[in-house]
Amino acid sequence: MTAFKSLVFLILVPGMVAGHLPLAVFLKGTRFETGALSCLAFPFWVIGGVILLRSFWNFIVEGRGTPAPMDPPRQLVVTGFYRRVRNPMYWGVVLILIGYFLWFGYWLLPPYALLVFIAAHLFVTLYEEPSLKKRFGAAYEDYFKRVPRWIPRFK
Repeated sequence: MTAFKSLVFLILVPGMVAGHLPLAVFLKGTRFETGALSCLAFPFWVIGGVILLRSFWNFIVEGRGTPAPMDPPRQLVVTGFYRRVRNPMYWGVVLILIGYFLWFGYWLLPPYALLVFIAAHLFVTLYEEPSLKKRFGAAYEDYFKRVPRWIPRFK
């Protein structure tokens, strides 16, 4: 059941933010010719998709819950991409959006990606982090000190 709820959340939230909205709403207006850079869209899509799907998998298997705030994980997730950065799912979405810009070249896509990042940052700092501190206590405090919020640490 947790996997099904995660799949529904994946379709409704990241699917809407990184799928439906940019493809249905933001592929309009002035285009920038991306030329050879358009080939970089595929690695951005693949890397962003892998980060997003692997992070969802970690929530289901390790966290025994979903990424949805209404059904959060029962265990703190600190493996996979979460070893390097505290918010890999948001990175996955932003990378997918950058891929759309590289492929389609619409000028509305970079501001949309920036807006998504700002919204994620506000959500993380105002809701997620305080709620995780309450839920997981010292374990999250230690994780919070060791792993950066946005810029991955590779050592």
